[in-house]
Amino acid sequence: MTKMTAGVTKAGDSVDGIVWNILGQTYVPMQVCDASFSWHATFPDGTFVPPHIHPDQDEFIYVLEGRFDLFLDGNDASATAGDLIRLPRGIAHGIFNKSGADTKCIFWVAPTQQLWSLFTKIHNLPNPVEVVRLAAEHNIHFLPPQAEG
Repeated sequence: MTKMTAGVTKAGDSVDGIVWNILGQTYVPMQVCDASFSWHATFPDGTFVPPHIHPDQDEFIYVLEGRFDLFLDGNDASATAGDLIRLPRGIAHGIFNKSGADTKCIFWVAPTQQLWSLFTKIHNLPNPVEVVRLAAEHNIHFLPPQAEG
């Protein structure tokens, strides 16, 4: 079991110098231990994470700049700079940047579970179908696309 260590992750630093590219978004891990995992994320305009479920993790997103349009447990919502998005385990959620500019935020999940391993495997993976397959192997479950009517 890994425990969190005391300290400061300085601006511009990351865990072991890691920077992940996840389908066009930049994820910079700031802290990881068994109990929690946090990362800085930059979502360029037009990028998103489709609706999915974390069955065994609570997730939070603190918006630093920009705007997210959200799908939260069957409802639409939005969040802007200074807002905290709360995503309890087991609820479907999707995150979309349709703002016309980058959106920057801090994510964290508790507990970490298999998310670190998933991000390591999908770094620079351009195929969304393979990302969804690997996510399911790491207990993150994407919802099927909804028909637009």
